Amino acid sequence: MTASLNVLVVEDSQDDADLIAGELRRAGFSPIWKRVETEADFLAEIKKLPDIILSDYSMPGFNGLRAAKLLQESGLNIPFILISGTVGEEIAVEAMKYGATDYLLKDRIARLGSAVQRALETKQLYQQRRQAEDELRESEKKFRQLAENINEVFWITDPLKHQMLYVSPAYEGIWGRTCGSLYQSPQSWVEAIHPEDRRRVVTAIMTKQEHGDYDEIYRIVRSDGTVRWIRDKGFPVRNAAGEPYRIVGTAEDITERRNLEARFIEAQKMEVVGRLASGVAHDFNNILAVITGYSDLIAQEDGEDGPVGEYNEKIRHASERAAGLTQQLLVFSRKQTVQLVVFDINEEVKDMDKMLRRLIDENITMTTIPGEHIWRIKADSGHMGQLLMNLVVNARDAMPDGGRLTIMTNNVVLDENFAREHAGAMAGDHVMLSVSDTGTGMADEVKAHMFEAFFTTKAKGKGTGLGLATCQTIVQQSGGYIDVDSKLGKGTTFRIYFPRVEQPVDAAAQPARNGQISRGTETLLIVEDEHSLRHLARDILEAQGYEVLRASNGLHAMFVSREHKGAPIRLVITDVVMPQMGGKVMADWLKAIYPDLKILYTSGHTDEVIAEHGVFGAGVDFLPKPYTPSALACKVREVLDGAKGKPGLLHN
Repeated sequence: MTASLNVLVVEDSQDDADLIAGELRRAGFSPIWKRVETEADFLAEIKKLPDIILSDYSMPGFNGLRAAKLLQESGLNIPFILISGTVGEEIAVEAMKYGATDYLLKDRIARLGSAVQRALETKQLYQQRRQAEDELRESEKKFRQLAENINEVFWITDPLKHQMLYVSPAYEGIWGRTCGSLYQSPQSWVEAIHPEDRRRVVTAIMTKQEHGDYDEIYRIVRSDGTVRWIRDKGFPVRNAAGEPYRIVGTAEDITERRNLEARFIEAQKMEVVGRLASGVAHDFNNILAVITGYSDLIAQEDGEDGPVGEYNEKIRHASERAAGLTQQLLVFSRKQTVQLVVFDINEEVKDMDKMLRRLIDENITMTTIPGEHIWRIKADSGHMGQLLMNLVVNARDAMPDGGRLTIMTNNVVLDENFAREHAGAMAGDHVMLSVSDTGTGMADEVKAHMFEAFFTTKAKGKGTGLGLATCQTIVQQSGGYIDVDSKLGKGTTFRIYFPRVEQPVDAAAQPARNGQISRGTETLLIVEDEHSLRHLARDILEAQGYEVLRASNGLHAMFVSREHKGAPIRLVITDVVMPQMGGKVMADWLKAIYPDLKILYTSGHTDEVIAEHGVFGAGVDFLPKPYTPSALACKVREVLDGAKGKPGLLHN
């Protein structure tokens, strides 16, 4: 079977062209040929892409060398064979420079078939190589597009020469160094590894890459000093002998992922803390209520002078710290419902003054500077005391040799620049509460972690690591912002910014003032399952002139109310969670019979537990445990005075 062949013959002799065609047929080809003898015709025909060009060397006005040169300039891949009766070696070499595939003498035309076959095979090989090169270039283009647009760093090294062959541009964004610096000094990759991780990582990579893949997580220190977490994966590319001659891999910035994982672990930890706090809060607060209650009664009876008064004050101080720690756990673990009220922060600071002074040592001078015409804020006033205590305790611990502690309030306006430069801050009118000390101050590394839960620089047993974390939680719950200015050896200033509100001060936020507590003669019913606390409440209220009945749970209270024959019961003071029957069920039963009966709920449980029992809500009177004698007496009087003049209270 003959092979069809499209041939362009550059020849001024028709006889010689016929001779060439005959020789091709004899060699097994079926030529379709076209003869040209001018440059113009030649240029026109090569555009039709013949399979091969067979050209005479010498013709009037045109020659084979010129034809070869024109073909080369066109860039077309068409085999070119020079045929002549007079061509010598110099002309043949010149033709080869212009891209001629072969040359023949006319008296040896019998070689034409094999020369054409060889030229066609060369063309095919060239096309295959060209296609492979095109595919390689396309592959390299796609590789670079991929490598240069992914977030991960793609890298290739020569392990024998310890040379970096390629690193993608993402390296510059993550490492904060140029790719060029890495090519110049591959060791800079190792030098950027955090000193605490460097030996481990280098040893692991050198060991593992000899046998297979490696996957290491470590820290790097960027050129600006910031630390990032990196996951670096690599594997060897081996030659025919099985030796690694390339190491390729990717390096990924996993800092945000590590932070998310840390926050998730922290959330789980806080959930455990919250459950623990929730579980012990009730019993612990009952115990503290008894301790603080009888401590206050002792102070009322015997005064504060003398050894007994001094000892009693220490007991009182210890119980306040214990109550504060429980409150701190509940606030931080968000197991308490935030009750936002509008109040004057100066009044809150003034009310806390005596307690705060008990927290500091004698060698510390505390000064309070209230701002004039201070704006009102909306926050949880109970948590505000916790915030102040935590900051004052921190300041005290930072001044072991004494110093100055200053608490100051002021009206400030935060501008847009401040808000942009301080993440979490909002522009506008704010009330600033600042707590400053002249203590040891904090290093930048400590400041970076100071709001993390359980982070503390204090000695073992000296701090829980929850103080500042709780402060931040309280501030965030009120929509505020906390800022810190601290330098080693220069002291620390915490500035808390609370958004200004225009509403009037809530009556519930007015702090109780020390002074004569109004007495009473009404009949009260105390329902409390904790024996010692039940007796304490009775002692406190009987000392104020009330007639007090007692019951250990809801069922017992219903029995006591039915059996009571004296003056009508005006108020029921009841715990929320009790065995057999809780306070809410009992209160609903009594209120159904006596609609005007007043109910005062108390509890040491967390807010969510109390809410589950249906107590929280508008119009509900509530007193949290642990409470002081004055707090109980004031609250009872407040609830009773709200009920004056209403007949039909509980009696038989």
